[in-house]
Amino acid sequence: MLDIWYIIPLVVAIFIGWLLGRISLSRDQVTASSGALGQDYFIGLDHLLNEKTDEAIDSFIRALEVNSETIPAHLALAKLFRRKGDVQRAINIHQNLLARPDLSRQDSLRIQMALALDYDAVGLLDRTENLLKDIVQQNPPRETRRKALTVLTKLYEKEQEWDEALATAQQLNPDEIKTIRHECAHYYCELAENSVNKKLYKEATEYIKQGLQLDPQSVRASFLQARIAMGQQQWKTAIQSLRNVEKQDVSFVSETIPMLKRCYTVLNNRPEYEFYLRHCLSYAPSATVILALADVVKEDRGVYAAGAFITDELKHRPSIKGFNRLIAMHIEHGSENARDSLKTLRS
Repeated sequence: MLDIWYIIPLVVAIFIGWLLGRISLSRDQVTASSGALGQDYFIGLDHLLNEKTDEAIDSFIRALEVNSETIPAHLALAKLFRRKGDVQRAINIHQNLLARPDLSRQDSLRIQMALALDYDAVGLLDRTENLLKDIVQQNPPRETRRKALTVLTKLYEKEQEWDEALATAQQLNPDEIKTIRHECAHYYCELAENSVNKKLYKEATEYIKQGLQLDPQSVRASFLQARIAMGQQQWKTAIQSLRNVEKQDVSFVSETIPMLKRCYTVLNNRPEYEFYLRHCLSYAPSATVILALADVVKEDRGVYAAGAFITDELKHRPSIKGFNRLIAMHIEHGSENARDSLKTLRS
């Protein structure tokens, strides 16, 4: 049941719509219609006062004539239903409006667009798709076309039909595509990932290139570039792509560390790896960076030096991961009594 506070604006909208409708009628038509409105409208008010909101809405719908002046009120009512989850009522209103033979082209397009949103809201994706395609084929005004294509693109996104999503988005004007460029870059990355999984590296590289043209800051594209390079054993190229992530979004630097470690290990270039980790510690500090650097320190100078390094870093940047690693080191290398105490602490 709809909340009564959502109905009050509807009552006002219907009354205004009725007044607008009367303005467009002749004197004889006004006389003929006034009685009907009074009966249904005030029956609706009576239901509303008795908190019978469903009955009130039905009475208000009967009270509201359908003409070019009152269509906005009908659309507002249907939108209210959709927002409150009563989508079937919204669909009924829109379908009844579309059945009228005297609709203007503009009103027809508005109602079709609203009906497409109804279908989308209840997951009738085939109906949504067909109706949106039909709207686009009617050569609608620019804003209606933009909205239809955008909703259709999002529909294909939900269905993970990345090719269709891109083909639809590309029908937008260049300025309009800019508003969804991040989404389009994501679609290219999805296609690239599928190609990478099939080891179709050339195809994947082309998708990534197109994605980066739309969104040069795409971190995902850089990760995919690195995966392709690693799959082809191009370790230096992979490192370059991974280090580019810092320029795109510093918050993702920690995610690059495991892949970078593998690349530098294969190249047997631990000094450069350590140098980059220390750079990250200054400009993109995280528990992952600290622990990776601790592993390097442990290999070079032993477990006690690594423990001292973690302890010092924890003073400046406390973290659960760092604390757990420090405990693990003490459990592994401490006395028997200390091990038991630390195991209890960790659990």
